[in-house]
Amino acid sequence: MSHTTLVVPCYNEAGRLDSSEFKRFARSGMARLVLVNDGSRDETIAVLNDIRTSAPASVRVVDLTSNHGKAEAVRRGMLEALNDGAEYAGFWDADLATPFGELAGFLEEFARAPRLEVVMGSRVRVLGRTIDRRATRHYAGRVFATAASLTLRLPVYDTQCGAKLFRATPRLEQALSEPFLSKWVFDVELLARLGTVSHGYSPAILLETVCEYPLLRWRDVAGSKLRAGDFATAGLDLLRIYRRYTRGSRRDVASALRAGVLDGEP
Repeated sequence: MSHTTLVVPCYNEAGRLDSSEFKRFARSGMARLVLVNDGSRDETIAVLNDIRTSAPASVRVVDLTSNHGKAEAVRRGMLEALNDGAEYAGFWDADLATPFGELAGFLEEFARAPRLEVVMGSRVRVLGRTIDRRATRHYAGRVFATAASLTLRLPVYDTQCGAKLFRATPRLEQALSEPFLSKWVFDVELLARLGTVSHGYSPAILLETVCEYPLLRWRDVAGSKLRAGDFATAGLDLLRIYRRYTRGSRRDVASALRAGVLDGEP
């Protein structure tokens, strides 16, 4: 089996972490875990160390002594995974809103299409999928997805699902080499970086190398750290990402709209 590593950023997660499920997964051999304690003020580090003790060959704990935010915790963990020789490295939310069992589907997508470099979980509520998401978050997510699509000039459905897997490539390592501008919508910024080459941002690269995988199961978990004000911050961050990476001519944006960037479920 390929060497796959999942990074799990953790901030004050002692009361929400399903330790038994983490231990079961760590012992399964499906993937290694890099658990990043992002300067938690509760007993998170003790919980993470307990998980590591249960499967020391499969679990690494990175302890950041101060809180840096999810973006930096993920970036540090991903660099640890790449330095450790992972063939596939990704990140997963600590609340396991996306169950670990979904990982097999991500890996199947890579096996099916060797050119893929990114597989992103997508929360699409259709028959045959169990997506338990509050209506307010769903519709707020659709608004944000539209803005993200315009920023990236891509027909992307769900940039913010907390489950993503990447093929280890020099381009990924370069994209992770510097801290992100954004603390919350770093997922969009990472895609923008992966689509940037010497002559600038090219959405065509992402169209060929990124796949959205409709999750079989996903559920809202109580205790999310997102607040209403974070949506305003996310909008400002999208503007910063647009200005820094993806700004194109009016003709570029018009072409993206004609190509169907805004097609899909409202």
